[in-house]
Amino acid sequence: MANNHPKIWILQSPHSGDNTQLLALAENLGWPYELKSLSYSPWQVLTRVVPGATLMGLKREARAQLSAPFPDLIIGAGHSTEAAAFWVKAQSPRAVKLVYLGTPITNLEKFDLVVTTPQYGLPKRANILHIDLPMHSVEKNNLAKAALLWQPRLAHLPKPWTALLVGGASGPYTFTVEAATRLAQEAQKYTGSLLITTSARTTLDVTAALRLALTGPHYFHAWQDNAADNPFFGYLTLADQFIVTADSISMLSEACATAKPVMMFDTEHVRFAMRDNGKNIKLLGSSFYATLFRMTMRFGPQRWTRDLRIVHQQLIAAGLANWLGEPLKVSTPSLAPSSLQQATSRVVSLFET
Repeated sequence: MANNHPKIWILQSPHSGDNTQLLALAENLGWPYELKSLSYSPWQVLTRVVPGATLMGLKREARAQLSAPFPDLIIGAGHSTEAAAFWVKAQSPRAVKLVYLGTPITNLEKFDLVVTTPQYGLPKRANILHIDLPMHSVEKNNLAKAALLWQPRLAHLPKPWTALLVGGASGPYTFTVEAATRLAQEAQKYTGSLLITTSARTTLDVTAALRLALTGPHYFHAWQDNAADNPFFGYLTLADQFIVTADSISMLSEACATAKPVMMFDTEHVRFAMRDNGKNIKLLGSSFYATLFRMTMRFGPQRWTRDLRIVHQQLIAAGLANWLGEPLKVSTPSLAPSSLQQATSRVVSLFET
């Protein structure tokens, strides 16, 4: 171990929310790490159906990244990374610890630690850490720097400022052009100005519809991959309140971390009946994928899907958020103060003798 610290490989997920958590955990550990951004072949579908220790699902250039010297710790997310992590562990001459974020397809006992949030419904076990909200890197120094940059750019807009954080289709929910128009109309009922940003899952048609429906004062940022001029952290520190589309648990977590009012926008029947052993789930969604996801929620193993409504209910019960258009119910926050610190401590304990 270099400088007596474990060496980390981060197996990045295809999903930006997962990668936010991976980087937050790696940076908070303070240990040397390498990012492995993997590309997949069509065979990767088989590795998800029959998980094992193989690189079969990776393209040749991705396989080349996973060569000796091997790490002491692998932190991954996304089902596609599991087979690659097991392959590295099998090839390494020394023990490699495996930490996974979310819900694995593989047997849970194969991981040294699984860090998970309530929507996945994982059981309580010694190697599973249940945190209330996804981890993030929202820190005071990041916010302070962003405030200095964005305050002058937004100063011409009338206050109060409401930040509108926009996600996209997710699991059983679609995000249509009609929903985007409705979102703009409901958000503009608040006085002052809107500070809007889309995200990686926001489609071009939804982005265009949202722009078209805006009539009041606003600043609009259309998300781009690796954009250098992203106002997200500026919004977090400068906005007086937030509207977040309910599909994005990651952005909800980041908005709640500011301790400002947070309102959730119901994109498409997000509030349909909570899972009662799957019996009350409306099977027909607004797309084929949404319908397939709902059927898996109803008939498949619970940890193969996710039920975001569990997190929504916890946020409302804790007084951290409410639904857009409903009176704000304020109570003493009851969720854990720092999911990131909990996860960091558990990872460190894996290397304590």
